[in-house]
Amino acid sequence: MKNIYQNIDFLGKALDALWIRNEVISNNIANSNTPGFKSSFVAFEELLKTEIDRNCLKAYITNERHIQIGRNEQSSIEPKIIKNKSTSYRNDGNNVDIDSEMAQLTKNAMKYNSVVQQLMKEFSILKSAINEGRR
Repeated sequence: MKNIYQNIDFLGKALDALWIRNEVISNNIANSNTPGFKSSFVAFEELLKTEIDRNCLKAYITNERHIQIGRNEQSSIEPKIIKNKSTSYRNDGNNVDIDSEMAQLTKNAMKYNSVVQQLMKEFSILKSAINEGRR
C-alpha cells in the first residue's frame, strides 16, 4: 500500500523544493538594490541525482522479512539554500543579476506548473482506481 503513494510523495517533495526556490529567487530580486547583499540559490536537483545514482539498485520486496537492498524512498532528500559568494561586479558589493533572477523565476514557475499537472494526473489515476474505472 505504501508504494501507491510513492509518486505522490515524491512530487510533493518536488513542489516543496520549487516553492522554496521561488521564495529564494523572490528574496534575491527584492534585495537587488541592497548594498552588500549576496544572492542565494537552492540545490535540489543535484542532490536528487546523487541520491538516485547512489541507490540505483533497488529490490522489489514482497515480504517484510526480505532483506532490503537500496532505499525505496527519497525521504532524506531536502532542498538546501546555498549563499552565492561570488565576486560582485558592482561597487556596493551586491552580486544579484536581476535579469538572471527574473529568468530563473520564470523557469521555476514553469517547472512548478509542470509538477502540479503531473500530481493532478497521479490523483486522477488514484481516483480511477478507487472508482474501479467508472466515472
